[in-house]
Amino acid sequence: MKKMWRTVALALGVLVGASVAPAQTWQPLSNQPGFGAGAMLLLMDGTVLVHSEQANSQNWYKLTPDAYGSYVNGTWTQIASMPSGYAPLYFGSAVLPDGRVIVEGGEYNNLQAVWTNQGAIYNPLANTWASVAPPSGWKYIGDAAGVVLDNGTYMQTTCCSKRAALLDPVALTWSPTGAGKFDVYDEEGLTKLPGGNLLTVDAYVFQYDPSGTNSEIYDAATGTWSSIGSTGVQLWDSCNQTSGPSQEVGPMVLRPDGTVFATGANSCAAGHTAVYDSKTGTWAPGPDFPATFAASDAPGALETNGNVLVMASPLTFKSSSKFFEWNGSSLYVMPEPPGAQKDSSFYGHFLQLPTGQLLFSDFSNDMEVFTPAGAPSSAWAPKVTKAPKNVRRGSSYSLSGTLLNGMSEGASYGDDYQSATNYPIVRLVNNASGHVFYCRAHDRDNAGVATGGTVITTAFDVPANAEAGASQLYVVANGIASAPVAVSVQ
Repeated sequence: MKKMWRTVALALGVLVGASVAPAQTWQPLSNQPGFGAGAMLLLMDGTVLVHSEQANSQNWYKLTPDAYGSYVNGTWTQIASMPSGYAPLYFGSAVLPDGRVIVEGGEYNNLQAVWTNQGAIYNPLANTWASVAPPSGWKYIGDAAGVVLDNGTYMQTTCCSKRAALLDPVALTWSPTGAGKFDVYDEEGLTKLPGGNLLTVDAYVFQYDPSGTNSEIYDAATGTWSSIGSTGVQLWDSCNQTSGPSQEVGPMVLRPDGTVFATGANSCAAGHTAVYDSKTGTWAPGPDFPATFAASDAPGALETNGNVLVMASPLTFKSSSKFFEWNGSSLYVMPEPPGAQKDSSFYGHFLQLPTGQLLFSDFSNDMEVFTPAGAPSSAWAPKVTKAPKNVRRGSSYSLSGTLLNGMSEGASYGDDYQSATNYPIVRLVNNASGHVFYCRAHDRDNAGVATGGTVITTAFDVPANAEAGASQLYVVANGIASAPVAVSVQ
């Protein structure tokens, strides 16, 4: 089922109702956007791109943190508009290893439901967009998911068939992949697992199996799909069984312990959840959402404490959303931001920030920052093993370390929006002033998650406006910072 634009439109135990978690805070941006904020992507220089999902969705804006690294007190600038004729809503998206941003498809184009096959790449250095031709023979991409594989290749699926393709980032040409897919990709998300394979929960077209619970694994080495077994509970919308398109499902988020918390949709009862253990390759049922809440197209995100925050609303696309936290054994009701009572779950978007906070947007001009409770485990933090002791403003360098990509892609939504942050963010803090300067990281040699002791190397460019003098260098991944490394900025 396709939604309309908003103006038209645990041991794993089952909980009878969710408990209430300790208070954690929401804070509005001091400088709110002057547009309806939707999809968000973290650039590798620490700035955030935000899509204006209003009448002219060709427009994007950049949020730049203040001198002390605060996004709450950040400022806005408008970037270049997308290519003429391309104004998408609900699309595939990713930050490529070289720092460019790719946007593919769109359920809507200029607010018309067309499941477009257009695409574009944004170059932040030149502040320009370039059109990308679709894979050969693809009439539709629509709201299908995209992902950057461990080797740095971007993979795009299509809404309306079993096709998927890999992008050559230089030639901007495509090659097919994904043989053996059980059902069409419509409504399905892709979650990267440790080791580089992808997990999906089949959203089904009714004629495949009206009570199906199949899940699949994409083998990145062979480019093929195979079944990974039953999720144990039906995660796609079991009430909306029609002969039409696939049904809604919720986000799937990888946690540092190697489990994936997968959330379900429902239009007549509470949504189910399930937990996939990537170490054993097995599923177990999770708790149901309370009452009639479900994640029918919804954002989820990994918090720095290892828990998962999920937005859910009653039935399918009803308003009065609530937020829930999964800690590995229980599902808790969380505080909610202003405006949640007017929202359906599909309005929401999450983005992990280098501060360890989550940025939230819901198509309104009220953006909120969520600060989770607790502290991350030191075992999840990036560790710098090699870095320059002296750097010069405006020059490029490289550094190496472990866990530079973090433990997870971070945030998840599914088919309509992807905002992975499994890449290193390099931050300089001047000792004398305390001012924060983000370097532009790019071209890391591994784009995986939870890479353990594997040493990863990334390039980074020192900004020309960085303050000279003794400083501390940090590498941040999934909002978790490394121990500081002393460096002198020349």
